[in-house]
Amino acid sequence: MIRTRIVELSNLQGVAFRRKLKGGKTSLMILPYDGGEPGIALMNRNTGGADPAPNSPARFTTEIIAEAVELTAGLPFTARGAVRVSADMAGFGQPEPDGEDEPEEVATVCSDEYRAIVDAYTDKRGNLSYALLNKDFIQFAKSNRHVAKLVAEKASVEAIRGHILRAKLEWLTGNRDLSAAQTDRIVEMLDEVSPKSVFRELNDEIRRMLTR
Repeated sequence: MIRTRIVELSNLQGVAFRRKLKGGKTSLMILPYDGGEPGIALMNRNTGGADPAPNSPARFTTEIIAEAVELTAGLPFTARGAVRVSADMAGFGQPEPDGEDEPEEVATVCSDEYRAIVDAYTDKRGNLSYALLNKDFIQFAKSNRHVAKLVAEKASVEAIRGHILRAKLEWLTGNRDLSAAQTDRIVEMLDEVSPKSVFRELNDEIRRMLTR
């Protein structure tokens, strides 16, 4: 199961986590300790919040969902076990593939390359730091000779960003054979954690470089 780590809620006796779904969507799962029906909401990339599923029980109020969104924000996805909760707050599950995840996504989150990136930019709370990630990639962009050449040639933002991502990810992971498809999947997985787009600051800096 591709999901974030579990967080404990204060507005409900239960836990929450985010899970990747087929088709690129992300769900917010809320599991009560009393074994009752779980709460399910879909993450909304436009608002950064979560929209409750039509059949989600009324006990999962706006406040509970908002807390679950806040506590799971920035947590990276990894391949983790199925989740089972009980009244004694035990049994958070062991790894057991359920066949509902995309094989390519499983391969991505289990890869050494994805783990190297998560480790490099995760803060003390276990959240991915987009500020740190963008700062590092922007510094690389400003010091890279090939980027300077692309900027002088007025290459597209997409072409310049593509070079920056490939070169920086190769350096971070030590893998000089990363394909464009692998790079895209890693970025997509990182991008799922944030509604604002993981490399928005980098994109803005590239545009500024092109206008100077």
